[in-house]
Amino acid sequence: MSACLFCRIAAGEIPSNKLYEDEQCLAFHDLDPQVPTHFLVIPKTHIASCGDVTAADAPVIGHLFTVIAQIAKELGITDFRVVSNCGEQAGQSVPHLHFHVLAGRDMTWPPG
Repeated sequence: MSACLFCRIAAGEIPSNKLYEDEQCLAFHDLDPQVPTHFLVIPKTHIASCGDVTAADAPVIGHLFTVIAQIAKELGITDFRVVSNCGEQAGQSVPHLHFHVLAGRDMTWPPG
């Protein structure tokens, strides 16, 4: 998936402001933060969206959430929202699974 923006970021072809990286995933600050703390966590393997996750992806998805919790603790965040948009109508602008982690202000419900 050489044309995929997040695959290129994960491969180091496009720079990012990294928070965390290992062999399975990458976490980096969002270029257009919507709240005071806004970072993304992506798998290094290409998965198009939540709708494309399979049982075989369970280990990496679990790892992504472990990394989210670890980064939140390191940043001193106790209250945060994790969002993954699935499809264009839901707001997914990059067709590569990613989780937005949002914190630093009160958030209303329902979102939108």
